[in-house]
Amino acid sequence: MDDDERLVSGEPESEKEASIERSLRPAFLSEYIGQDNIKQNLSIYIEAARQREESLDHVLLYGPPGLGKTTLAMVIANEMGVAIKTTSGPAVEKPGDLVALLNELQPGDILFIDEIHRLPKIVEEMLYSAMEDFYVDIVVGQGPTAHPVHFPLPPFTLIGATTRAGGLSAPLRDRFGIVEHMAYYSVVDLQEIVNRTAGIFNTVIDSDGAHEVALRSRGTPRIANRLFKRIRDFAQVKQADHRITRVLVDRSLQLLKVDSIGLDQTDIKLLKMMIEYYHGGPVGLNTLAANIGEEADTVAEMTEPYLMQIGYIKRTSRGRVVTAAAYEHLGYERPTDQS
Repeated sequence: MDDDERLVSGEPESEKEASIERSLRPAFLSEYIGQDNIKQNLSIYIEAARQREESLDHVLLYGPPGLGKTTLAMVIANEMGVAIKTTSGPAVEKPGDLVALLNELQPGDILFIDEIHRLPKIVEEMLYSAMEDFYVDIVVGQGPTAHPVHFPLPPFTLIGATTRAGGLSAPLRDRFGIVEHMAYYSVVDLQEIVNRTAGIFNTVIDSDGAHEVALRSRGTPRIANRLFKRIRDFAQVKQADHRITRVLVDRSLQLLKVDSIGLDQTDIKLLKMMIEYYHGGPVGLNTLAANIGEEADTVAEMTEPYLMQIGYIKRTSRGRVVTAAAYEHLGYERPTDQS
């Protein structure tokens, strides 16, 4: 961009880029690509709540990271025409933090808690009465002057997001009236997302190129958008017309070390280590994590789900096992004595 264009825009480059980033998030259900069953259900729940002039029932969204849980929470707020307050489980360290958040809500507003499975137990227990009866009891003062105060709340909607629904206690999980599992996206939906992102960035990408990006995005919109932005960089520098083709996608992703089905260096390192050191398994999670230099939670939440989804590893009572499909993809001969 030259100086004249920058003056005409009246907006610093960084602010323009931030604005584009925000526009990648759809604002309404009609713009949200994929998760069709969830969208259909939510549209009914939202319309019913609006007709009754009530707050939407509490919503729990769970599934692997990068599938749009935060975006969907914001879409719900837009559809309901209410404000949304966002935080995360680790950020709400004590009951006072929760009370401060709840105190800012107006009737019908949404409180979104990401990583809700990481809420401290004492905060989680305070949520019970807040979710069910819209009040919290807090203790004011210290020592002999300490006394309980009944603090009423306006009707509100709690939207919780988690990658580990099993990490929620049963009492908390049961207080959500709407529970939706967000699944990995199809290649068709991801291709539509890539095309939408290309349009927002004013970048031309051909159909084969968009399909290839979608194919290597691990069923995850966040990864699709991240790969697209890096490929866009290659197109800007390497292509005279800045057009993104399938050939450019393939070359770019080779440099990024993303293989033909979206496996990255960590995935391949984990699978090769299991095959070469442990004859395909079974291998325990902690052993896997230690061998590839990652935290066990990172492997369980970021790496394993997709490898299991595509059938490259499976869990057994004795540990993780590499499947025949993974041997074939990586070019290893499978041991004849492995069942």
